[in-house]
Amino acid sequence: MKRAAIIVLDGVGIGACPDQAAYGDGGSDTLGNLARAVGGLKLPNLERLGLGRCRPIPGLAPGGSGAAAAGVALPASSGKDSTTGHWEICGVLLAKPFRTYPHGFPTAVLDEFARRTGRGWLGNKAASGTAIIAELGEEHQRTGKWIVYTSADSVLQVAAHEQTVPLAELYRACRVARQLLVGDDAVSRVIARPFTGGPGAYERTPHRKDFSIEPVATTLLDRLAAAGVPRVGVGKVDDLFAGRAITSEHTPTNGDAYRLIERALDETSSEGGFIFVNVIEFDQTWGHRNDVAGFYGGLRQLDAWIPRLEQRVTGDDLIILTADHGNDPTTPSTDHSREAVPILVLGGRVRPRGLGERSTFADMGATVAEYFGVPALAAGTSFLREIWA
Repeated sequence: MKRAAIIVLDGVGIGACPDQAAYGDGGSDTLGNLARAVGGLKLPNLERLGLGRCRPIPGLAPGGSGAAAAGVALPASSGKDSTTGHWEICGVLLAKPFRTYPHGFPTAVLDEFARRTGRGWLGNKAASGTAIIAELGEEHQRTGKWIVYTSADSVLQVAAHEQTVPLAELYRACRVARQLLVGDDAVSRVIARPFTGGPGAYERTPHRKDFSIEPVATTLLDRLAAAGVPRVGVGKVDDLFAGRAITSEHTPTNGDAYRLIERALDETSSEGGFIFVNVIEFDQTWGHRNDVAGFYGGLRQLDAWIPRLEQRVTGDDLIILTADHGNDPTTPSTDHSREAVPILVLGGRVRPRGLGERSTFADMGATVAEYFGVPALAAGTSFLREIWA
């Protein structure tokens, strides 16, 4: 009846890592810079758990009352996108980052995409998703052509108005793009970006869908599936693993994710299992828009929810709060940042000790693997025996 969870707060990095400058992210520190921008964080529940013990954060006491084990993990994989971060958590390290397309995709690839989908394309540049639908939405509706764009991350995004192109057709088109962007042209994710509204008032809808490349090695999820351990997904985690060994209910807001975490904990209270969560808005809604106030508001919402999480944590549970990369809303960049991530571990048998600075995110997956008694992963060192009473 063992039960564990990894809750990934997408984009909630905690500052410097050794190779940060090589990614153009010197000085990025999502939690630290945000705290300085707002005059110090006031997050009493996260402070009590020990968030201030992970690394110094203005406004948070460095001790806390010792309710959780606390530390940080450094990124070991090449890259700083969500797929890379989640794969690393689950024991798969990448020696080479996924390819990016800052100047757009090869015309030959997009022309083949158009041929296979029966629609032409517009855009083909790095752009903000809201800005490009404002720019090209009317032409898209008039011509029926796809809006294709990218970002600093390894993604191809396809936008279409829900009244111009049915969702099912948009998803089929993204599957075609996924088939095309492999090998030397591979991207981490192809993302369907449906929107509604009219010129001057276009809005993206909650029907986003990610089509990720399949993991290149055995993951924690594969190990758990082989051992018959039930797995419950919340948020986009299924998309990040190409649906392999995990299904998930997607969540447009953090509040939806917290509600589904509660439901998952309630439903697994008697049979156990592994709960894997992506909490999306820190990255999608606030980090990418450099919205300092929104990001801090999201942290306060998280902090207010923590007691509801704690109420559902039983004696043998192992609950890990962490992140997959940074997304510092105080820097000029609106993209992900190469950063360390926090680790907070809850559970009735968890000793509230310091975990120090772990050399890879994969230590978390290795810990969960040991907890469930499944074979060790290719990467990562378990810290279970350091914290388990």
